[in-house]
Amino acid sequence: MKVCPAIPLLAPWSMRMIVRRLISPCIVAATLLALPPPGSAEPFGGDPASGRSIATRLCGSCHRVLPMTLSDRDDPASFQSIADLPSTTALSLNVFLHSNHNNMPNLILSGAESRDVIAYILTLKRK
Repeated sequence: MKVCPAIPLLAPWSMRMIVRRLISPCIVAATLLALPPPGSAEPFGGDPASGRSIATRLCGSCHRVLPMTLSDRDDPASFQSIADLPSTTALSLNVFLHSNHNNMPNLILSGAESRDVIAYILTLKRK
């Protein structure tokens, strides 16, 4: 077997080291880059029309539920101003709806109702 003197032969252990130190991190990086960013998770898949109805019935006595053209500074916040916050995502709304609140009644929504209200609020978001 002829060997080119310019290319040294690699011992079997050094090939494993190359794979472990160079190729494995590349595979991990490629996998992570293929995943969607955390803020763009799959939508919750609710029905916005049903969510509007639920929100009007349960939240309308305190919050402005319907879409607004002008921003507001009211307390409690309108659904429009909540939707327009950069931090508002399906996930953040889901966490909020299932947490206790000091200045709000503790509403107990079913999973379907939560998804519908979240879908409605996200339709209000201005790009």
